[in-house]
Amino acid sequence: MSEVHQNNPLNPSSNGAQIRTVDIAVVGGGIAGKACALGLAQLGLQTIEIAPDLGQAVPAPQGDQWGQRIYAFSPSTQKLLAHLQIWDAIDHSRMQPVRDMRIFGDRGGESDQLHLSAFEAGTPQLAWIGESNLIEHTLDQASRFQNKLERISDVVQQLALDEDGARLQLKNGGNIRAKLVIAADGANSPIRSELGISATEESYSQNAVVANWVCTRAHLETAYQWFLPGGDIVAMLPLPNQQVSMVWSTSLENAAELIKLDQATWTQRLSNIADGAIIKQLGALTLNSAPATFPLRRIRANRFIGPEENPKVVLIGDAAHVMHPLAGQGLNLGLRDVTTLLNILGKRESFRQANDKVLLRRYERQRQGDTSALLWVTDKLKKLFSATSSTERQLRNWGLGIVNRSHFMKRRLIERALGDIDFE
Repeated sequence: MSEVHQNNPLNPSSNGAQIRTVDIAVVGGGIAGKACALGLAQLGLQTIEIAPDLGQAVPAPQGDQWGQRIYAFSPSTQKLLAHLQIWDAIDHSRMQPVRDMRIFGDRGGESDQLHLSAFEAGTPQLAWIGESNLIEHTLDQASRFQNKLERISDVVQQLALDEDGARLQLKNGGNIRAKLVIAADGANSPIRSELGISATEESYSQNAVVANWVCTRAHLETAYQWFLPGGDIVAMLPLPNQQVSMVWSTSLENAAELIKLDQATWTQRLSNIADGAIIKQLGALTLNSAPATFPLRRIRANRFIGPEENPKVVLIGDAAHVMHPLAGQGLNLGLRDVTTLLNILGKRESFRQANDKVLLRRYERQRQGDTSALLWVTDKLKKLFSATSSTERQLRNWGLGIVNRSHFMKRRLIERALGDIDFE
């Protein structure tokens, strides 16, 4: 997208292309954008979703190999997908419930660990682990049958804003008039940048290495996470068919080396982690996908709506915030944006349009607290477990044990992980 014009009259384009009018335009084709577009259409709002690859339907995952993009889905996400009437349509044979989480400190002490249990919390499961393309495929199928939703494979080149809404000029020459624009266009959001919404960004100087493994011992529906000396974090997330998905947060240099390893060298590396704790817990591991890597950073937009005086754009998902994967909450946080927006627009007063600034400011107020708290906690945990002094090391491991012995604190942690946003 090349530019944004604010407070300009919206005239027909010079090439004579017809301007199509809708209630809302969603820019972005990830899970958050697709879920938001479907939910808005279900509210009866005429919606267009725009992204470069929407013409290519995401195929349903099949076979014994699981995709590289694996997410932990919290109960708040499950409620959203149920509200969108797609939860029951998902292939649950490819979804793994998580009943327990075990987190280990970096001293290797028996008491330096935290155990979170769904049974103790009185909930059926703490989360589900599943593939990105599984959810995207189901969203694509549902969107095909929603007559209030149109999807366009294109790129927004220009966004013009005025008192009544926005006009989006597309790369193929089309023009769309919308009352409200939803920016779901990713961490490097062109819309956020062009609107002049600043964002606080920090690189962790780490990459995450992801890969799937077949294990010889049952994972017992448990998600494991090891904080390692030096700041690395290794998570093993349970998958169906006695598989696990690894997320290893490590230095850029080590990540570049890891993705080149063969099976034998991987076995040796995993055997050395945490005094062999991973192998003791899961048995021998056989690589079941090609390892991939991506950079880790923290991003928080300073505003979630814009422009400031007369907002006509809402930021959701990675366009609004990006966090370290150690808590497994990045996607869930983005989908809580969607839930909040659907709640606010779904129960808006009859005299308010979808782009009413009162509604948009309600959204921003409600999302800022949840976002700030989760990003702050995740960032501080990452930095605490990266610290190398003996005092900090003793403190953080001692803290894990203290929390593990407190039913109240564990309950609060689980409540935060489950997500507290529901449909009203």
